[in-house]
Amino acid sequence: MAQGGQRLSADGSPRRTLLIIGGAEDKLGRSVVLKRFVRLAGGRQSRIVIIPTASSFVDEVVETYSRVFTRLRAGADIRVVHAASRAAAHDPELVGHLEDATAVFMSGGSQLKLSQFLVGTTVGDAIVAAYRRGVVIAGTSAGASVMSRFMISLGDEGLTPRQRSSQLTAGLGLLEDVIVDQHFDQRGRYGRLMSLVANSPNLLGIGIDENTAVEIRDDRVMTIVGTGGVFVIDARNAVTDAPDARRGAPLLVSGAVVHSLPTGATFDLRSVTLTRFVERHPDIEVAVASAKDRAAPTLAPARRAET
Repeated sequence: MAQGGQRLSADGSPRRTLLIIGGAEDKLGRSVVLKRFVRLAGGRQSRIVIIPTASSFVDEVVETYSRVFTRLRAGADIRVVHAASRAAAHDPELVGHLEDATAVFMSGGSQLKLSQFLVGTTVGDAIVAAYRRGVVIAGTSAGASVMSRFMISLGDEGLTPRQRSSQLTAGLGLLEDVIVDQHFDQRGRYGRLMSLVANSPNLLGIGIDENTAVEIRDDRVMTIVGTGGVFVIDARNAVTDAPDARRGAPLLVSGAVVHSLPTGATFDLRSVTLTRFVERHPDIEVAVASAKDRAAPTLAPARRAET
């Protein structure tokens, strides 16, 4: 790690790191995912910026994550950058908080808020610039979706892919040629992700379970962290009736390749291949708790915009 907390690759260039979290990460127990974030941020030397803009409960989000990061031995310098409107996202003071940060953490909430208040603003541009100079960028739930150039902002849930059942919105563009979906297993989002990559086969679909994250280094090397799994959907060579299917109709998608990746997997996003796997088993108690969560009632439709 270079002066100022900048992470460097072997050739001396800034190492770009994303930690994309599927939501509902463990904050009270072993906190494997958030512990990894604090370590990437620099531990005791970290200077973390929390961006709670997606949430409707800003104060609670800031308090919760500040407490968790402190418990996990992050540095004492934890700042907040909250753009409550698009106009506020051009405030030089907010941008200043990002200039010497070692890591940025974007909370969950509403993807549409992030698209409207951050993308294309001074604060949004500062996040992109921070990533390019080696600052670790992490996001959970809605904060995960906004990392790609195109993000899912609305969409039906279920296993069957259907035509035009989801909506794409502009994201920050930290990750190219990918669509990220979160709460993947818990909310049954296989169908909507499959439908989107069927319509845009140049994009890879990445679906991330809760309490699970993908760590992506230098836009290419992806490793899995946490207790759940990650799906990668590759429809580049699939046959589909997407150009002709009526709105809401089940889609034909034949020949798509699906990779199911647990903790211990390393995946190359450019070649779209598994490069390494080390068998690891998550804590049994955590796995049982996750199974109980899956059996709980799903959120009411009115709440699903906040993901």
